[in-house]
Amino acid sequence: MRATLEFFLNGERVSLPGGQGGRTVLTWLREERRLTGTKEGCAEGDCGACTAVLDGLPVNTCLLFLGALDGKALTTVEGLGGDHPVQRAMVECHGSQCGFCTPGFVMALYSHYGTRSGSLPDALAGNLCRCTGYAPILAAGETMFSYPAPAETPLPLHELPQDGLKSDAFSAPRSIEELLEVLDEGATLLGGGTDLGLLVTKAHRDLDRIVYLGNVQELKTLSESEDALEIGGAVTYAEAHAALARLHPDIGELVRRFGGAQVRACATLAGNIANASPIGDSMPVLLALDAMLVLQKKTQIRQVALARFYTGYRKSLLQPGEFIRSIRVPRLAHGARFAAYKLSKRFDQDISAVCAAFCIQNDEVRFGFGGMAATPSRARQAEAAYAKGIEAACAGLAADFSPISDQRASAWYRIRAAQALLRKFHAGAGPRALLDMTA
Repeated sequence: MRATLEFFLNGERVSLPGGQGGRTVLTWLREERRLTGTKEGCAEGDCGACTAVLDGLPVNTCLLFLGALDGKALTTVEGLGGDHPVQRAMVECHGSQCGFCTPGFVMALYSHYGTRSGSLPDALAGNLCRCTGYAPILAAGETMFSYPAPAETPLPLHELPQDGLKSDAFSAPRSIEELLEVLDEGATLLGGGTDLGLLVTKAHRDLDRIVYLGNVQELKTLSESEDALEIGGAVTYAEAHAALARLHPDIGELVRRFGGAQVRACATLAGNIANASPIGDSMPVLLALDAMLVLQKKTQIRQVALARFYTGYRKSLLQPGEFIRSIRVPRLAHGARFAAYKLSKRFDQDISAVCAAFCIQNDEVRFGFGGMAATPSRARQAEAAYAKGIEAACAGLAADFSPISDQRASAWYRIRAAQALLRKFHAGAGPRALLDMTA
């Protein structure tokens, strides 16, 4: 393994000491490279002002660790040269006013111009504007495709080193073998960094001995069989979205609302699980589907049901030096009933007040909830009471949970909302039913 971090920045090959890997990309761009087009707004992955494009996908550089660039190519707004169709469309459609958010919008549009995947509003959901309004920006997003694409020479990524990075402060292994070489019980595991990065940007902490999992090839696998979907521990939400949506459309819709495109490009399902946050949106779905976790420490591998993985607030069965190798998500049986719902103050890109998923198949009843307790949890008493009727199940929910009141919702609201979602599932209503009725 080598000691230097190697990547491309706006077409230029960059080599840095591996120990710098724990810095955020945003601070390095602005302070070391003087590329100040990339702005700092919220410093928490919400506003999109810091958006750059990494291997074709938009990312929030405020949360992205510099070491995550190893072996990849990053493009900032300066790399577009001033005459890209995206920039031309933004000018001609008057898509900028104060200009602070503009580079982030340009880079989100630049990624969408290249991938042309998903809808334009989805591509821009991770970017906020407070003065121009979104109409001219959306117009620019439509107009940019009418201009001819510029000639772009593919970067020789194959010329970058193929082995992993190892240093005392930051390591980025490329294989399980290299991972086991650098991983010890005191290391900080880094997946997408969309939550861990907040310790740097908000808590102003310096993290020691970071081990980045995003380049480990064995953790990047995603396989589908007749029985289950197997998702590697370093697979991002962007990479897993289509496969998860094939399990059930509600799951695809929930993932679509999981942050903006910048968050989904980096965040991993395993990271969301390992965080042990009581409001992680993936866990209710996985609980309802009875997902299994494959955990590894050194060469020892074990399987644990997600339903018994959490031991308390932000606590789990993960041991020091252990990591999530994969998540096994069973497919729904023929004739199964399933639904997933998310309640939040904003429809897109917001933390849930309550998230719930319901599954009934082969006489099994599983209800998964987030935002209702110190951990994501099954509603065991409601599940047992469902056979007695919907009101008995709703009474069981009140016995299952004693939620707290916070800035997102009161305890009273959470219980009533959870019961309403259960009634909604019982009635067969889809997750967008209320929106569809008012459209």
